[in-house]
Amino acid sequence: MNLHTQLTNCHNHEPANFTQALKDHKWGQAMSEEYDTLVRNGTWALIPPASNYNLVVCKWVFHTKRKFDGSVDRFKARLIAKGFHQRPEIDYHDTFSLVVKPTTVRIVLSIAVSHGWTLRQLDVNNVFLQGHLSENVYMSQPPGFVDIDHPSYV
Repeated sequence: MNLHTQLTNCHNHEPANFTQALKDHKWGQAMSEEYDTLVRNGTWALIPPASNYNLVVCKWVFHTKRKFDGSVDRFKARLIAKGFHQRPEIDYHDTFSLVVKPTTVRIVLSIAVSHGWTLRQLDVNNVFLQGHLSENVYMSQPPGFVDIDHPSYV
């Protein structure tokens, strides 16, 4: 068995925040793609602010996706809600995280090997669970994408 590792010198550092990301057009493009997808999927509706709710802020997170040889595949920006500002039994009642257990992965790999099946990997740009929230979540508008007609809306 011949195993080796190739280390690449990475000059494409991910920005730590939105302000750093604005300095490079490729991160602006990545944010625009993410924002456009969120809007296309009807992720939210802008409404006037009210004083009786907990406002969850959001931020951009950046990641450079790489190919197996270390070269850049694409630049990914994700908008995430800072959910730790939410209060149990007020802002939410249940939590859910769709995660594959390692045991399931091992079983699938074992079955594929035993049958001689070919395995392929898939990277999905945006995944949306088609669930409906019973609670209303009020989130600030994304940095860099504030509606100019309604800048105070949430």
